[in-house]
Amino acid sequence: MQRLSIDEMLQKIQNEEAFEAVSNDYSFTLKIEEYVHYVCGAVHDGHQFRRELWDNCLHTEYDRWFEEDPCTKEFVKSHPIVIAGCDSRFEYDLNRDPENAIYEDAWGKKLWMHPLPKDQHEKSLQKHHGFYKVVAALIQKLEALHGVVVVYDMHSYNWKRWDRDVPVINLGTLNIDNNRFGSEVETWRHSLSTLQLPYAIEATSKVNDTFQGNGYFLKFITKNFTNTLVLATEFKKIYCDEIHQVIFPEIVSAIEEQLRELLPRHAQAFYLAHHK
Repeated sequence: MQRLSIDEMLQKIQNEEAFEAVSNDYSFTLKIEEYVHYVCGAVHDGHQFRRELWDNCLHTEYDRWFEEDPCTKEFVKSHPIVIAGCDSRFEYDLNRDPENAIYEDAWGKKLWMHPLPKDQHEKSLQKHHGFYKVVAALIQKLEALHGVVVVYDMHSYNWKRWDRDVPVINLGTLNIDNNRFGSEVETWRHSLSTLQLPYAIEATSKVNDTFQGNGYFLKFITKNFTNTLVLATEFKKIYCDEIHQVIFPEIVSAIEEQLRELLPRHAQAFYLAHHK
């Protein structure tokens, strides 16, 4: 893996070069093995939290981990194009617009003991800005090459806070063109319901049951690129003990191995249906 500046990444994308790199500020990674018509994203996978922020933060390391989406990059690591955040959403949230990306309160609890100094605030927003410059260049290039693109926007969610049964997989579709892409939403939902999970966990899958797909990653791409479908795909945290902070690698591995086949198959069907 290389370490590249934003400008260097943009140049490589423009030249259609294959590369795997971390941004020079270590805020996100991007792997492009081949310029295919689909992208996997894991914007909340990161757990890094700048040392200069620690003493001012009222949330514990566990509090932060609990609300992050660990292993979502792991789910899709084998695919040709993977972009993932390295930093915790508690520093800045890549799934929120720039004006709201830095929390003041998080899940009902004040985040900072004292307001962030302007320089620390700006340092985080620069990371957010750099990420989206690369996202825009990448999707623009892929649409130019293929006409249509599909993005698998991977997330996870805590389920023990819910007081009802919730699905193992939830697709959020409120902000996409369902008239145009509704069939692909349903085939993706059905495909995920066929996952064979350890311990006889049934891969229930629903649309807009727990979350509706209101994230900025989806909205940014959908607003700026009319021929790209973003599928906000949320896994219930069946793959970890969210209370005791233990990852279950056998479940993570089962999901990752099956997505190696299911995801490209769905992406190819999407391409055949919408490419002109």
